[in-house]
Amino acid sequence: MTQQGILIVISGPSGTGKGTICRELLRSNPRLKYSISATTRLPRVGEVDGVNYLFTGKEQFKTMIDNGELLEWAEVYGNFYGTPRRYVLDQLHSGFDVVLEIDTQGAMKVKDNFSQGVYVYVVPPSLDELADRIYKRGTDSPEVIKNRLHCASSELKLAHNYHYIVVNDQVAAAVQRIETIITAEKYRAERNTDLIDSLYRSKCIGKPASKG
Repeated sequence: MTQQGILIVISGPSGTGKGTICRELLRSNPRLKYSISATTRLPRVGEVDGVNYLFTGKEQFKTMIDNGELLEWAEVYGNFYGTPRRYVLDQLHSGFDVVLEIDTQGAMKVKDNFSQGVYVYVVPPSLDELADRIYKRGTDSPEVIKNRLHCASSELKLAHNYHYIVVNDQVAAAVQRIETIITAEKYRAERNTDLIDSLYRSKCIGKPASKG
């Protein structure tokens, strides 16, 4: 009997290392799949349809919205982004776990549509450490960094909407913590009702063990 997979939704402020954690989870776990988002924006150099994103036109994307084919969606700078429901469900029904890295707003939309998921919020050891990481990346202007830190402080107020909080002090340790969460979730009673029903319906075969 194949146990249905688990959807693991990972969020956290910018700069907490969510992407790195997800890559390490996927690298170390062949039974884990990455949820590919659909988008209406044009592919960037090196991006591959069906690997980085599912690239689609706006009309097709709006049809997906109307047909309830997305777990969540949002419009960002004139382009649409969303999580296809069918891909996620197909992988879960096949016994694969699926990881979805997404912002808090999107995660809460997914939670409204898929309460069975496991929602993990990644945080830095401190906001000073987060600021240091963002500065060291050297990809943002001081104004953008200031805005990211302000957003991080606001987002932390929403962390209580998640099932688990994981501190990313070291990537390897954070990955191990999430792997532990996934393992524990697989043993939850509500995820094993089919097993219990099967055991309950089965007949005892053979003689009972003798006493003494």
